[in-house]
Amino acid sequence: MNDLSQTWQSALIEIQSLVSPANYSTWVKTTRLIKEEEGVIYLGVPNEFTREWLFKKCHNSILRILRQLNEGVRALEYVVLKDEEQKAVNSKKQAFVAPTMSMPLENFYVSKEDNLNSRYTFDNFVVGPFNELAHAAAITVAKTPGLAYNPLFVYGGTGRGKTHLIQAVGNKIKHDFPNKKVFYLTAERFGSDFFDSLQNNKAQQFKEKYRKYDVIVMDDVQFFSSKQKFQEEFFHLFNTFYDTSRQLVFSADRHPNIIPELEDRIRSRFNQGMIIDISELDKESRMAIVRAKCTPHNISLDDGLVDFIADEIEDNIREIEGIVNVIAHNTLHRGRMLNLNEVKVILKNNIKPKKMLSVKEIVKTVCGFYNIEEDSIYSKTRRKEVVKPRQVIMYILREDFNISFPSIGDKLGGRDHTTIIHSYEKIRSDIKNNQLLSQEISQIRTML
Repeated sequence: MNDLSQTWQSALIEIQSLVSPANYSTWVKTTRLIKEEEGVIYLGVPNEFTREWLFKKCHNSILRILRQLNEGVRALEYVVLKDEEQKAVNSKKQAFVAPTMSMPLENFYVSKEDNLNSRYTFDNFVVGPFNELAHAAAITVAKTPGLAYNPLFVYGGTGRGKTHLIQAVGNKIKHDFPNKKVFYLTAERFGSDFFDSLQNNKAQQFKEKYRKYDVIVMDDVQFFSSKQKFQEEFFHLFNTFYDTSRQLVFSADRHPNIIPELEDRIRSRFNQGMIIDISELDKESRMAIVRAKCTPHNISLDDGLVDFIADEIEDNIREIEGIVNVIAHNTLHRGRMLNLNEVKVILKNNIKPKKMLSVKEIVKTVCGFYNIEEDSIYSKTRRKEVVKPRQVIMYILREDFNISFPSIGDKLGGRDHTTIIHSYEKIRSDIKNNQLLSQEISQIRTML
């Protein structure tokens, strides 16, 4: 059991580089490895919320990390602990003190009072063409909270620095307006707190808890998709803040207009403020981020290594930071800078391989995005709600995967290639003038 506990402590250090501090504290920190049987690791979690979040967000990453630590691991299962079991877990955690050198420093930066990570500031936020407008809007909000751009809504794909930027707003307000109470949380945390308040008949205490703040910074708003009870409570909180000129700052992985099953009244509230995206990272920005992430470790990579890393990790700041952390650790351990071949091995072992997608997987992703049945794509129906997603699929298959028009027709229900050409050309033309369509396709691409 001691070996198992040590394995999980090592895994936690790696997991911390993959998720935000708030998500780590809310969902990962409350877990422990229970047992290992015939290559299956059983992870104890406190409730169904945690089990669902870990499975959807981190399952593959956790399994990969465990396999790196122990080649015998073949599967990962989650076990919801009973109350008495959880108390025993907490008791053991309090008694356990990890060696000083293996304690991750990230937790020491997170304020227990407001949940903000003091490392996330404007000073160390790398600005480039992909995020300069979002950065400018965030600076404006931090200077005049509650007056300009309320709410501020930042969206973009995973790992583009949204959490850093919105927490930088919170930290700046906290510093410049010490009388204002700021609080950062994820939408999942808000939903979990609300669920617990209903279970424990503490709905009023829940309302009072969040309404005492002057600034709310909330991550991952897409979590509210299809969760009507959470949306209802969120709507009331939003109105309270907006009507009293208190600042709201949000992030999501997509534009609020295309978050599925989000109430129109909530979309309308988001549109009252500033909605701005962080687009794909350009090569120069990725190189600048690699160099910036090296600074805290007091290491300097030569231009060839920086260029190589920027080429390999195309659109994820979090992955860049994780790789630099591993490189810095290896540099310290070996007492010298790594060469290109050593860095290649590190990247091979630590970044997700680029996926090879089937047509069926692309259809599934697009249908999930537009909330329609997959079978409808292959049918002869001309219903409006099906025609557009079908044309988007045809466009992506041709534009992103260079599949021939006849082949696309064969794979999508035996359609004539001229139909495919027409659909492709229509979407390509519409994108130029339809910003929402362009945003939808950009979001779908991040999901593939």
